Amino acid sequence: MVEKIWPIAEKLILNTLNLTRQLYQELIQEAALLKNSPQAELLDAVTANKKQLVSELEQFTLQLGQILATEKLPNNQDGVKEYFQRAENSGLPTTETRSNWAQIQIVCSECKGLNEQNGASIELLAQHAKRSLDILKGKPRTPNTYGRDGITQSDPVSHTLTFYL
Repeated sequence: MVEKIWPIAEKLILNTLNLTRQLYQELIQEAALLKNSPQAELLDAVTANKKQLVSELEQFTLQLGQILATEKLPNNQDGVKEYFQRAENSGLPTTETRSNWAQIQIVCSECKGLNEQNGASIELLAQHAKRSLDILKGKPRTPNTYGRDGITQSDPVSHTLTFYL
């Protein structure tokens, strides 16, 4: 059965490698935008592109699962390794596809790191924006009371620093 589906698997893995590389580029662009005065419109565009790529990568996961299921293999790394082994045992050329699979794993790992870094940058920007708004509203920097649940509470009284004409 591997012989019949192998061409589909090869193409699927190659397409996925291209998608993961595109996602990596989007994450690099997002990191650059976050570093240099983020503009909401540009970040929104990058986010939309990332969502589309992630959706396509999720489709790959489903398709890969179907391919592995035809060989009664689990949809995980061990299943993929066994699938490659079966293809090789059937005399199919697996070197390039194995290399593409290894590249997918590397790029995905790099994407994960960049995504975590970008998430931390976004969190810092959100905290900065919140602090700036609190200052404009005249709220104290640190909470001075605690609720029954032990969580800090903000001062309910605020003194707006902006003036109305």
